[in-house]
Amino acid sequence: MCDLRSMIIPPPLRPGDTIAIIPTARAITSGELQEGITLAESWGLKVILGAGVGRKRFQQAGTAEERAADLQAALDDEAVKAIWCARGGYGTVHLLELLDLSVLLKRPKWIIGFSDVTVLHSALHNLGACSLHAQMPFNITGKTSESVDSLKAALFGTPQAISRSPSDQGDGMPTDRMGTCEGQLVGGNLSILYALRGTPYDLDTTGKVLFIEDLDELLYHVDRMVMNLKLGGLFENCAGLVLGTMTDMHDKNPADPFGLTAEAIFARTVQDKGYPVCYNFPAGHIADNRALALGQNVKLSVTAEGATLSFRKS
Repeated sequence: MCDLRSMIIPPPLRPGDTIAIIPTARAITSGELQEGITLAESWGLKVILGAGVGRKRFQQAGTAEERAADLQAALDDEAVKAIWCARGGYGTVHLLELLDLSVLLKRPKWIIGFSDVTVLHSALHNLGACSLHAQMPFNITGKTSESVDSLKAALFGTPQAISRSPSDQGDGMPTDRMGTCEGQLVGGNLSILYALRGTPYDLDTTGKVLFIEDLDELLYHVDRMVMNLKLGGLFENCAGLVLGTMTDMHDKNPADPFGLTAEAIFARTVQDKGYPVCYNFPAGHIADNRALALGQNVKLSVTAEGATLSFRKS
């Protein structure tokens, strides 16, 4: 069933607003967050750290209950205007049954992150709230100025159009499929989208522009996940497909290769579709990780001159 309801877009941040940094998955120390704290403060924001910063239970920043309580506290705090997930890893999925995200329908605020944070992006999309697929504070100084600038622009209410020139498509990439489309932007990390299939947090992509990226997967695993999405209909009635970077994909045994790159797997999967498709878009596990406002209406234009994704307020 197609669900194209209007999405709630959080209000822009202003200097003096408070942003909370919350670890929803892997453990992290305050020292590892200092680069992100300094950056947010340079934008005029006040930064508070969740109780999970510095807490470690095996790989994660506390039990699921502790991490959910940290995130819920920031969701419920009226003084907090945005929540910046500290880092990815694995474990955010354990919070879903413990959270009340509906507070965002009354007091919208940006939830920011990518990779494992796709769990929250999918849940928020089904709730009817936009969120921000963007760089997290961990190691943010290793990202390009374009990546950082796009994050600031999105948070402060002026999301930038993002373009990829033909020369950025990369050697050996499949050929883009030309065309123009419009729709709500949805998606995120392939592994997480695959893990959420058949749950209440699965996505309806009908009439929407689907974005996908991933990191460090075996190529036959990529094919398995993509086939799941195909058989489940996620590629069937999209308005368009934006494939971000598929970083560090590899074979288990290079002497016995799977035979297709990750991009070629996607190209084969959607070869009979008529909507526009672009590859190697600058978002994902790379230095140039541009901010994408998920849930917002976008226009995707793919031409011989490259691909451009522009964001619309309504």
